[in-house]
Amino acid sequence: MEREINLGVAEKSLPNKRMCGRLLDSMVLNRGKVASHDGQASDESYLPGLPDDMALQILALISRSDYPILACLNKKYKSLIEGGYLYKLRRQLGIIEHWVYLACILMPWEAFDPPRQRWRRLPRMPCDECFAYADKESLAVGTELLVFGRELAGFAVWRHSLLSCGWSRCPLMNLPRCLFGSSSQGEVAIVAGGSDRDGNILKTAELYNSELGTWHALPDMNMPRKLCSGFFMDGKFYVIGGMSSHTDCLTCGEEYDLERGTWKRIENMYPIPVIGAEQAMRSPPLIAVVNSQLYSADQTTNEVKKYNKVNNSWCVVNRLPVRADSSNGWGVAFKGCGSRLLVIGGRRGPDGEIILMHSWEPAEDGEQGGWNVLSVRERAGAFVYNCAIMGC
Repeated sequence: MEREINLGVAEKSLPNKRMCGRLLDSMVLNRGKVASHDGQASDESYLPGLPDDMALQILALISRSDYPILACLNKKYKSLIEGGYLYKLRRQLGIIEHWVYLACILMPWEAFDPPRQRWRRLPRMPCDECFAYADKESLAVGTELLVFGRELAGFAVWRHSLLSCGWSRCPLMNLPRCLFGSSSQGEVAIVAGGSDRDGNILKTAELYNSELGTWHALPDMNMPRKLCSGFFMDGKFYVIGGMSSHTDCLTCGEEYDLERGTWKRIENMYPIPVIGAEQAMRSPPLIAVVNSQLYSADQTTNEVKKYNKVNNSWCVVNRLPVRADSSNGWGVAFKGCGSRLLVIGGRRGPDGEIILMHSWEPAEDGEQGGWNVLSVRERAGAFVYNCAIMGC
């Protein structure tokens, strides 16, 4: 099981910050001149006087915000970064940094680096106008950001690679769909349910391997559902909420055991107070997992609830810092980011529209605590269309 390192805390550690800063500054000053063990200039070793296996473990500790700088030092570093080996090594060492990827009304995709408090705009996606303006769904898996939508020719999936910093087409699912539940764990992701191009509600599921770039069909769920949400918890994949028809909403959930390859239905896992047409107007469940605990943001009461795995029930633990009920849950993102819950929403004011990112770290003793404003993005619109969290 991976051990997560909170780099937000580590960044505030003065010795750690100085060490990494000095190392990177030294490498930039000596660009292209890496010393070998005998003291002579060489392109064969990564760091002066150190064997490569030790040097690579040191490089893995550097914030991935600095990897583009490393890639500019010489061809060997460029190949190391673009080959993805450092990210594999980071996973082995249990080093995880979480970035937030957002698409809002007045801007293309942007990435937010919480430890550095830095925003970066991604290159423009080379899609057609139909894809650009149609509804989309997103998912971060491994070092890829996947964006699902429709082009003039039908369903399409675009992926942004953290390694190449560019967009490319991703292979389509065996059964392309929209309005599905999805989540990722490491290098794999699962999508389940949704609607096909003819509007049929699906109970099929597929697994995506980002290292291979392939889709693999999984066993069907027990029942079809769309407008549902998916998540990983305790090594298993779950789907909750959604609708089995245009009027029938679902309160049951389903659990997929990856080792056994079987689905199990869980009754009353996501009870909802509305039915029929009113439910069809609501967003999929706003859910997030932090420290192996499931939380939801209620689209009608603006409450944060925590799921009790033992007795299959929910209890209120906090209030949302933004209103999720104003648009039936649409336009607001509720995500787990390391040990924190994030709520991202827009606000209109006298100075224009802004996006606010709030964070809250749930305490084990149940004490509520308050929400902190993690970042404010001005002139970014007031509606969050897509949001994904990439941890690597």
